[in-house]
Amino acid sequence: MPKIKYFLANQNYKENSKIMEQMFYIGLLLFMSTINLRDIMPKTSKKQIDVDEKKVIAELQKNSKESIDKIAKKCKFSRQKVWRIIKRLEKSKTIWGYFAVVDNEKLKVKRFVMLIKRTNKPMTDAIEKIIDLTMHKKGQDLGINILCSGYLHGCYDWLFIFTAPDIKNVKKFSEVLSREYNELIGNIDILEDIFTVKKCGMVNPNLDKLREFA
Repeated sequence: MPKIKYFLANQNYKENSKIMEQMFYIGLLLFMSTINLRDIMPKTSKKQIDVDEKKVIAELQKNSKESIDKIAKKCKFSRQKVWRIIKRLEKSKTIWGYFAVVDNEKLKVKRFVMLIKRTNKPMTDAIEKIIDLTMHKKGQDLGINILCSGYLHGCYDWLFIFTAPDIKNVKKFSEVLSREYNELIGNIDILEDIFTVKKCGMVNPNLDKLREFA
């Protein structure tokens, strides 16, 4: 009889242990469902976030149409992480937008750089006119497509990079600017880009043609 009682007690202990184990896991699952996993995961440092963002930006600058899967593979990140980084960069305006790098020769336009030296008129009186200058409608009427515009420090004060059908259109544009902004503009210099080796991070696929200018 003692052996039978021991056997029954042992069986009860095992059954109770299984029940307690099941109850423990059920309780753990309920607990986990009430907390945010991000609160218990180690925080990523600001420095590491910056490093990760720069890796993604570098890939987007090479090819902004690259798939998230390929970017993730090159950066050795998960697809979800790359997607979150891109959305964060767009929301913070670190990424302004996306730009198509085109062959100007096939579009039958040329690329120019315009450097402007301003007069001594205080900049505080000229901000609105500079913004208007960047968005100049008359330039568009002359076939001028402004790609880049910026305020400079150095020998010149303002920079335009744009495309136009030819130099005649550019000179007309220059005359319009000098006439309408004569109080602000002291001098204008125009340069023509005769062969672009690299543009917006993209290498010209027709580099062999550079030999024609040697």
